[in-house]
Amino acid sequence: MHSFLPGLPHGSGIAVPAHDNGVTRRVQGRLAHWARGVVSALVVLVLAGCAHHINAPEQFADAAPEADYRLRQAVVYSPAEWPEALEADIYRPTAAGPHPGVLLVHGGGWTRGERGDMQSIAEALAEAGFVVMNISYRFAPAYRFPAQLHDLQQALRWMRSEAESLALDPARIAGFGYSAGAHLASLLSVAEGVEALDAPFGGPDTRLQAVVAGGTPSDLRRFPGGELVPQFLGGSLQDIPERFALASPLVHVDGQTPPHFLYHGTQDLLVGIDHAEDLFRALQQVEVEAELYRMRLRGHITAFLTDGEAVERAIDFLRRRMPSSRVNLSVNP
Repeated sequence: MHSFLPGLPHGSGIAVPAHDNGVTRRVQGRLAHWARGVVSALVVLVLAGCAHHINAPEQFADAAPEADYRLRQAVVYSPAEWPEALEADIYRPTAAGPHPGVLLVHGGGWTRGERGDMQSIAEALAEAGFVVMNISYRFAPAYRFPAQLHDLQQALRWMRSEAESLALDPARIAGFGYSAGAHLASLLSVAEGVEALDAPFGGPDTRLQAVVAGGTPSDLRRFPGGELVPQFLGGSLQDIPERFALASPLVHVDGQTPPHFLYHGTQDLLVGIDHAEDLFRALQQVEVEAELYRMRLRGHITAFLTDGEAVERAIDFLRRRMPSSRVNLSVNP
């Protein structure tokens, strides 16, 4: 069962197993990976052409041949004193670098999920010539905001500290996430200048140069009820409105925010399309480059399962913003 599904509202008719183990998770991961491919192929045939790319470039970057890469799994990236040992899967192109990098963040309502959910995206990025760090992070309610943001900051520090061994250009690193992972990546990108977000684990080594965010909860103040956001933040909107604002990327957008590529299902009932549209407008108002890829007739889960074309457009966006040494770029960044 896909780990995003527990984030659906009560009454969705989808049962979630109360217990699992390592074997179960591995089997579920393989089934989910297979099911995603089958569902994506079928639905894309039905929804072909059902997308609208706002602020698309006049010309896309030239595609490069697929790159070979090496995969290192379950690499611990958190400091020794961290509350939990956190792992990541590292995808490193074999070609000579330095390459641009991507910090990849899975979803799951901040309460669950696994980096295996992002495997196909990680592979697509690695084949396009990016060094990819696909991370795990701590979950609510055991660990509440800003713990997850701190995990991402540590991940970026690790990534830059290992730049030489990864053939990574530390000046060209993007964040890429879906759902809760997109929220965290976007929030990380706006932390500069906001002391409550940037301290104590932020700073220059935790800056992003671009963001790809799908199904993004950009304004948590739009969730006055439910369980997921209160579990994540530690209270209701009525009780801690300032915390809801602090944790909302939309609130902190300014002229220093890095370029964003947003993609979102127009029929998303879990995270409404207005989250993406409002964030897109806010970025444009401060003259930050932004693109919005509206996936028609798709909801929160369907947009993720059929994200192939959106991911291709996102990779093109990253190529234009952070060109790889492998890419013959025909468009000025």
